[in-house]
Amino acid sequence: MQFGDVTRLGLAAAFFFVSPTAAVAADEIEEIVVTATLREQPAREVPASVSVFTSGQIRDMAVQHFEELVNAVPNLNWSGDGNRARYFQIRGVGELEQYEGAPNPSVGFLIDDIDFSGIGSIATLFDLQQIEVLRGPQGTRYGANALAGMIYMRSTVPSAETDGRLKLTAGSDDAQAAGIAFGGSLDAGDSLLYRLSAQRYRSDGFRHNAYLHRDDTNVRDETTVHGRLRWLPADAWQIDAALLYADADDGYDAFALDNGYTTLSDKPGRDAQRSVGASVKAEYSGWDGAVLTAITSAADSDIDFGFDADWGNPDSWAPVTYDYVSVNRRSRSTLSQEVRLTSTDWLFGLYGLRLVDELSTINQGEYYDPGSGYADSLDDRLESRYVATNVAAFGQYRWQLGESTRITVGLRGEQRKTDYRDSSGLREAPSESMAGGALTLRHAHSPLVSSYLTLSRGYKAGGFNLGVVPEDRREFGTESLWNLEAGVKATLLDGTLSIDAAVFADRRRDQQVRTSFQLVPGDPASFVFYTDNAASGRMRGLEASLRYAPDDAWDWYLNVGLLDATFEDFVTPQVDLSGREQAHAPGYTLAAGGRYRNAAGFFIRLDATARDAFYFDVSNDQKSWPYALVHARVGYEADSWTIQLWARNLADRRYAVRGFYFGNEPPDFPDMLYVRLGDPRQLGITFDKRF
Repeated sequence: MQFGDVTRLGLAAAFFFVSPTAAVAADEIEEIVVTATLREQPAREVPASVSVFTSGQIRDMAVQHFEELVNAVPNLNWSGDGNRARYFQIRGVGELEQYEGAPNPSVGFLIDDIDFSGIGSIATLFDLQQIEVLRGPQGTRYGANALAGMIYMRSTVPSAETDGRLKLTAGSDDAQAAGIAFGGSLDAGDSLLYRLSAQRYRSDGFRHNAYLHRDDTNVRDETTVHGRLRWLPADAWQIDAALLYADADDGYDAFALDNGYTTLSDKPGRDAQRSVGASVKAEYSGWDGAVLTAITSAADSDIDFGFDADWGNPDSWAPVTYDYVSVNRRSRSTLSQEVRLTSTDWLFGLYGLRLVDELSTINQGEYYDPGSGYADSLDDRLESRYVATNVAAFGQYRWQLGESTRITVGLRGEQRKTDYRDSSGLREAPSESMAGGALTLRHAHSPLVSSYLTLSRGYKAGGFNLGVVPEDRREFGTESLWNLEAGVKATLLDGTLSIDAAVFADRRRDQQVRTSFQLVPGDPASFVFYTDNAASGRMRGLEASLRYAPDDAWDWYLNVGLLDATFEDFVTPQVDLSGREQAHAPGYTLAAGGRYRNAAGFFIRLDATARDAFYFDVSNDQKSWPYALVHARVGYEADSWTIQLWARNLADRRYAVRGFYFGNEPPDFPDMLYVRLGDPRQLGITFDKRF
């Protein structure tokens, strides 16, 4: 059966199951409200492919970081180019590694309305209320940083009820964690509410450095503090403030010459990010039929990313001297302001963002081969400063065609001005105008069954290349993505079964691809790498999520993603990749699981995820291997506390999350595949006390 046949069959089946005659539901499993869209609305009414994790699901399915939930989201992947997941790919679209020159993410990443797009390694999970993953271009909502979609994390909102939480975790890999959260009202009238949470997590990082005789060179040392205030000064006003402090002081010693968990580095690296951010969201609803919303956010991040570039030590390479390191220190600050006016049928808003990104890069090394007498040394240093200002206007209007059908039109226009300069003398100041939007038709077959059809356009800003590149390849232009999507959402069987399914066909125009060019034919040292508008791409597939909770004891789910992401036109002077699959775009992503809880409080949970093989990069034809992981939990839940034993990767499967193909072993430097492995089996115990 061809992929297109599978897609059509899946859509036909979904429509059959949610036809009006099949709907007998009286109530849904639970009311989940999506907040990352322009209008807060129940998830079953959002005309888009969305995955939502509630606070309970987050606690049941993960231990510490968002990367543990990625495999449960249809058509979401991540690149293991650091200690923690920082770069994400939705439907095969997204960055794979640290950017040079200008930050230009394809996947938006926000925490409490604070923009951390492209630097998402601080995505810890303690005291989060909800995580939302929106697939497909968010051209109207978020513009240039959300070509592929958006990930939105929201910490727990304060309530008037005084409550708290203490969570303690211990596990293998010397994992230890402690977190506390509490909140309530600060005044008798419940007009000023607060919540504070803090957590510290540490583990060794699943690597043994045999040369240094250490188990903590890939350490994970993560501290997160959230603060929330909700002020209700009058009936028409609501003001929410959020504060975030995150310190991920992680090591980076993840690659081994034998593609295992034993490393040989003599200068292990660091993958650290310290971020401070704040946001204020003010809503005024005193006008008849309109709500004014203003969102202000700011963040400062200091990021250190460095590694032992030869992955070895003097004993590894003797008698050859081969010793290289790379160190990157980045400082990034953002300041944004959004104002929008919303009525029942229309919405209009303005948005501004100023981003300052400063980078210091040092690449050093020595090489000497006594057999051939060849010697070389490297001491490259670069200081750069990048400033970008984005200004956008956006609007949305919806027409109600009878009681059951609605048409929504959204548009966004964005102007971006940039200024880049570095110590090599390069100065670039590209500016561009971009536009996107969406046209959506939604039909409610019944109060609990709906279908939608969406045509949307997203965009991603252009940029420039550093270093020596072909004369006409210094700059590259804007990329666009057209998305045609049809979906159904339903709650059936007296509220015990929920279905969310969508099929899509996407087309990337002027696709930005990092490629290579040989300046001197026959000279392998003359290759340069650069980004170019070298290709057009096509993505099509299916995403479906089902949840079945027949009673209080049982809760089952199934998430399916099918993806065919290929280059339609990709020709370079070296290779023709037209028709080849794009990088980090597995053909299938599957997740299934269930929980049983008896009346006495004992529970057991199993989760299984699987994904297809995928190409590691555009520059080679090396692929990962398909894999499946199983996670398990068993425990006891009382009225105010829970204790559970858990296992991640129960079968201890080996799987790759990043791969490189190059020569790294002297003196002959044969090209070889080197992979970074995902986490092996981890066992632990967690105690959670509510008060």
